[in-house]
Amino acid sequence: MAAAIAFEEGGVRGFLHRPEKDGGAGLVLTHGAGGNCRMPLLVAAAEAFAEAGVTVLRYDLPFRQRRPTGPPSPSGAAADRAGLREAADAMRRLVGGPVFLGGQSYGGRQATMLAADEPGVAQALLLFSYPLHPPGRPERLRTEHFPRLTIPALFVSGTNDPFGSPNELRDAVALIPAPTRIVTIEGAGHDLKRGRFDLGAIAAALVALASR
Repeated sequence: MAAAIAFEEGGVRGFLHRPEKDGGAGLVLTHGAGGNCRMPLLVAAAEAFAEAGVTVLRYDLPFRQRRPTGPPSPSGAAADRAGLREAADAMRRLVGGPVFLGGQSYGGRQATMLAADEPGVAQALLLFSYPLHPPGRPERLRTEHFPRLTIPALFVSGTNDPFGSPNELRDAVALIPAPTRIVTIEGAGHDLKRGRFDLGAIAAALVALASR
């Protein structure tokens, strides 16, 4: 497989993975509140999707481009969503097939909020460790936009995630009127470590879900 190459176009910065056998689809994949696009999970996922024929852009959100460490500010969330939209537009110029948006935790939440407001931004969502609520605060659900999601969404979550249990996730995902699928990783926490799972199977599942 070809190595990832640095990518920069306008305000979009990250790393591009080109598949040897191009299936025509593209995935914009971004990070959580404490990470960046170099996180091991994102690198491994990008490699697995490229192996499955999907062009992948691992992308640093605007808040991470502004500073190398530290969490995002709530006041900057709209700018992060605008950055995701710009990244999706860049991907559309690179591929001729469907474009998927994906993210871990905060990045995935912003992707869902963008898709709820602008359904045409992508054809499907990939959500690693969606943060349903702050740890220990199950009443503070971050799902108010779920009924407005009209594109397929694949959720990948650990059974020991303090941001949302499997049962909580199932109840929340039931609010989404579009096709959905949940993949539960036994023993994994919010970072999905200690969980063994097949990222190639995740890639195949997203492509299949998007075609429904």
